[in-house]
Amino acid sequence: MSLFVVLAIIMAVVLGYLTRINIGLFAIAFAYLLGSFGLGLSPGAVIEMWPLRIFFVIFSVCLFYSFAMVNGTLERLAERMLYRCRNVPWVLPYAVLVTATLIAAMGAGYYTVLAFMAPITLILCRRTGLDLVLGGMAANYGALAGANFMSSQSGIIFRGLMTGNGIGETQAFLYATTIFAATMLVPVVVITAMLALPGNRQHLSATGDMAPPAPLDATQRTTLGLTMLMVALVLLGPILHLLLPGNDTITYLNSKIDIGLIASIFSVIALLLKLGDERKAIALVPWSTLIMICGMGMLIQVAIKAGTIDALAGWLGSSMSPYLLPVVFGVIAGFMSLFSSTLGVVTPTLFPLVPQLADSLSVSPMLLFTAIVVGAQATAISPFSSGGSLILGSAPDEPIRSALFPRLLFRAAPIGFVAAVVMNVVLTFVL
Repeated sequence: MSLFVVLAIIMAVVLGYLTRINIGLFAIAFAYLLGSFGLGLSPGAVIEMWPLRIFFVIFSVCLFYSFAMVNGTLERLAERMLYRCRNVPWVLPYAVLVTATLIAAMGAGYYTVLAFMAPITLILCRRTGLDLVLGGMAANYGALAGANFMSSQSGIIFRGLMTGNGIGETQAFLYATTIFAATMLVPVVVITAMLALPGNRQHLSATGDMAPPAPLDATQRTTLGLTMLMVALVLLGPILHLLLPGNDTITYLNSKIDIGLIASIFSVIALLLKLGDERKAIALVPWSTLIMICGMGMLIQVAIKAGTIDALAGWLGSSMSPYLLPVVFGVIAGFMSLFSSTLGVVTPTLFPLVPQLADSLSVSPMLLFTAIVVGAQATAISPFSSGGSLILGSAPDEPIRSALFPRLLFRAAPIGFVAAVVMNVVLTFVL
């Protein structure tokens, strides 16, 4: 049965890739067939495997953050930040990185940020002479790192997957913070190294004729203030609890903080303040990502019931050195991410292995969780993955798109992969 479950996970990914049908739908079908007819579970028990908490939190948070997209707050902020570096073109990749990180950290999510940052970045690259691959990598890395922020979309998913596999809320917050820090450090090193290469700076020119962006209007200023307030409320409890774990008042308040419920309240406030259209905000919720994550979550729960996760963890624990495990996890995650989603496939599949392996091999769970995400996101710029396809779709014309495809596949993805391996080796001796 474990073999069938592993084959089902592989088939769901392959079928989703070939048919362009949501992988989560295939995963739900396999979860029902294997769970009910292979393991003898009742249909109700299979339905209960739907990760309701993760679904609710992602829905609530994305709904609130979507108001900043509906009324143009995030786009206006991006324009203002990029405008400030118009006369210092070599700063552009760092500006794109920081801008994408901040916007994604405010909750827009990886796909949304890259979707509106990639076209702007490629246009600026053509006007300044910056290498398109370098600009694309800066936008992609920034969107990834920002989304990994503890209160943003990916960070919330990581925390939910951790707590769903037995990690405490406070520890999950600490691990998610480490993931964010690591995925923020990698792009800074990569961009600096690429800028140092001959030819990447000598053709740069200023864009002083860039039109100044319009200032934020009253609605956008209110949206920005409300977003900052929500982020502060969500982060305050866990941070104070980490600093003062023995304080009963802080422990009590931290136990009552739930980002999904807080985001729901702030969504109501946003609607009462008329910060955006309700239907447009709901339409911007990443429903396809939700279906993929939750569908794969059901199939992974079937794998746990079948003993597949325990068997894989036992095999890795008996045949792998503790020092090699983080690097191997990162490499596996990187190859999986070439053709599948980090959030929907890679982390739901590999995160459940971490607690048992960390315990049996005396390896830090923080190290393994971080290595998986660093490895998985290293190849997200592949043209076969989400990031690369979005960047290709943002190319201004077909000749540029055709030239960019092999450079993303044979230059950007390998550079990111090597950087991830080096980072995971360093993390092995640090964490």
